[in-house]
Amino acid sequence: MAQSAKRPRFESWGRYPTLQADLKLLNWTGDFPLSTPPATRLLPVGAGRSYGDVCLLENGTLLHTRGLDRFLAFDPESGILRCEAGVTLAEILDFGVPRGFFLPVTPGTKYVTVGGAIANDIHGKNHHVAGTFGHHVPRLELVRSDGTRLVCSPTENEAWFAATVGGMGLTGLITWAEVRLRPIVSRSMDYMGEKFVGIDEFLALSQKATAEYTVAWIDCVSTGRNFARGIFMQGEHTKEPGELKNSRQPWLTFPFDLPAFALNRFTMSAFNTAYYHKQFSKQKTAKVDYEPFFYPLDSVLRWNRIYGKNGLLQFQNVLPHEGGREGMVEILKAITRSGLASFLAVIKFFGDVPSVGAMSFPKPGIMLALDFPIRREVSFDLLDRLARITLEHGGRMYSAKDARMTAEQYQAFYPQWQEFERYIDPAFDSAFWQRVTGRRPLDE
Repeated sequence: MAQSAKRPRFESWGRYPTLQADLKLLNWTGDFPLSTPPATRLLPVGAGRSYGDVCLLENGTLLHTRGLDRFLAFDPESGILRCEAGVTLAEILDFGVPRGFFLPVTPGTKYVTVGGAIANDIHGKNHHVAGTFGHHVPRLELVRSDGTRLVCSPTENEAWFAATVGGMGLTGLITWAEVRLRPIVSRSMDYMGEKFVGIDEFLALSQKATAEYTVAWIDCVSTGRNFARGIFMQGEHTKEPGELKNSRQPWLTFPFDLPAFALNRFTMSAFNTAYYHKQFSKQKTAKVDYEPFFYPLDSVLRWNRIYGKNGLLQFQNVLPHEGGREGMVEILKAITRSGLASFLAVIKFFGDVPSVGAMSFPKPGIMLALDFPIRREVSFDLLDRLARITLEHGGRMYSAKDARMTAEQYQAFYPQWQEFERYIDPAFDSAFWQRVTGRRPLDE
């Protein structure tokens, strides 16, 4: 369908699928609810950093929240910041770091909104000690399409709070939220990296790790004696007082879509080999800035163009500790056999901190996340195979990163979905929810 002024294109970060909807920019919290026909479907969207179709809605109205970008209050004693839902984590860092405060939980990009962080209950390298983002949200305001306004917290309207945290934006519009920031004394991180070869070495390093932040890069291309090699990374906020200033704004933008043949097994194999060997010794310790530690890809804007105009698919799952090793080996072998390659592969332990969100993704176990260029049937077949292995081993997949789960798979991963559905705003919907519940859009 050709683009038009009425229905501008709004992409997810994976750029797949391509759907069109009306786009309504919200500039003030009082801009919602809208005066719309009863059959109009609505969905809040922030920065568009979700990978699949959880932030898309065919032939509906996307409520673009980036205009809700104000800081409302800050208590330096408690570290609690109140801000509107369209504020990004990057903007919170620009506010907080010079004052000696950092995000309590952060994903691999800072260019997500607070509303999106709550709706997808994001997690980070410190999940095993800090849980998910929702654990650090004391309160939020939820506005329903009928005009009802609910202040929600773990003790006030708690069922709505649990449904909204990790609720994929379907329970209503989050207008503002409080985030409990954590104190820091420097931008610097105490870093240690250690090479490993094989899942067993990764598991051993994870079990003995003591740092607040842990994650591993893993090579999903190499086979034989180099199968599942990687670098296990640990970090702590340094305790030595140091520089507290804002980060420089990124200036480098990936200028064009790479051709489809650019990312192939040979180029990815060369990249992975170079990345593994960039650390010469088995162990490395250093002081590093928080930007490359937490956000290595944010230094290049629009890096998703590396995957070409067809876009990318991300696979992210978690397998329970019991049987997780065998399942992860099966998944990694399926990837190496497929001929597809990924250079953005991370693996880590999720802790046992229970999520506050009813539909949140993390649970105790081994988490794997990686991106694939879309090569149509080959990519789709691989993602379908990985989803089946995940289901067979009692795991689950992450809704914010998914574009392929079947309704049967989703409902097995999240058997509480029907209880959650009671809290969905009757005017709200998404392409993802239509897909995983087996329902079709209203206009079909």
